[in-house]
Amino acid sequence: MRIGELAERAGTTTRALRYYEQLGLLPARRAGNGYRAYDEGDLRLLREIRMLQDFGFGLEETRPFVECLRAGHPEGDSCPASLEVYRRKLGELDECIARLQEVRAQMAGQFDRAVRARDELAAVRESPLCELVKE
Repeated sequence: MRIGELAERAGTTTRALRYYEQLGLLPARRAGNGYRAYDEGDLRLLREIRMLQDFGFGLEETRPFVECLRAGHPEGDSCPASLEVYRRKLGELDECIARLQEVRAQMAGQFDRAVRARDELAAVRESPLCELVKE
């Protein structure tokens, strides 16, 4: 298949495919007429890359998965290098979640403080002494 068809089937652009080719993630094969030529295996590589990118992986982080598929494995994540990338990304996610939990706790504290301050101010305004001062 030609580059336009592959891009359409993979849900990406021809520009992205040329970039993946430049990075060595997608093979650069040419047909006799000089056009880029792709097959179903290339579509599978692209689907793997796109799925990993949807998870937040950078293009270089997809390389072990692509290499695993190219080596003939049934899944891109069945090789040790791919599993290591998963392990590292899970660690990054754990760190991010922990930081978000810290920020949430800080924000909840600020919110509680603000609500208390508002309630205290409202209580002062409603006190009988404030009524005497107004008169």
